[in-house]
Amino acid sequence: MRRPSAPPRRPPPRWQERRKGGVDEPFCVVGLGNPGAEYAGTRHNAGALVADVLAARLGGRFSGHRSRADVLSGRLGSGRLGSGVRVVLAKPRSYMNESGGPVRAVCDFYKITPDRLVVVHDELDIGFGVLRLKLGGGDNGHNGLRSVTRSLGTGDYHRVRFGIGRPPGRQDPADYVLRDFSTAERRELPLLLDRAADAVETLLAEGLAAAQNAFHAS
Repeated sequence: MRRPSAPPRRPPPRWQERRKGGVDEPFCVVGLGNPGAEYAGTRHNAGALVADVLAARLGGRFSGHRSRADVLSGRLGSGRLGSGVRVVLAKPRSYMNESGGPVRAVCDFYKITPDRLVVVHDELDIGFGVLRLKLGGGDNGHNGLRSVTRSLGTGDYHRVRFGIGRPPGRQDPADYVLRDFSTAERRELPLLLDRAADAVETLLAEGLAAAQNAFHAS
């Protein structure tokens, strides 16, 4: 009787391959938003809110950095993935349309290339709480992405897009993104932000295709 052939072995996560080569390169995860308490709960700050969830998972607090960003470094996923993925979390202290300068400065300081950069941001063209991940592409009218791409000189970085949906009726999108999430949305928001943080961790540990398969299904 023939023994069934073993299933093909999955390639190790990219961060493990780097470890084997003696290199432990960090990723940078940027949560876009506007600084200040008045913007903290707005739709435009969805990316920064996801970064806050990731910071809680690291068990640390953001601190000021000379790059004009709040920064926290550590290892994500240390409970499930050995010693985890080395990551630098960053939230620019500039306003959204000037995000590129701080992002470029953080990447330069930590020697992070665009292929190891993940930008988490709000997305008007996706329903509330829906996640979409991709590598590269345009800015789709998002001023934060436009600034980051301009400062880096390339759009070839990863994006985790957190859907906020289009405004109702004739409301100006520019006004809509600067308003707080609705009462109904706020009830769902903690679970959705947690799921977005899971998507970031999967992207870092398993790669883009695995993260898309896991989080584009719903």
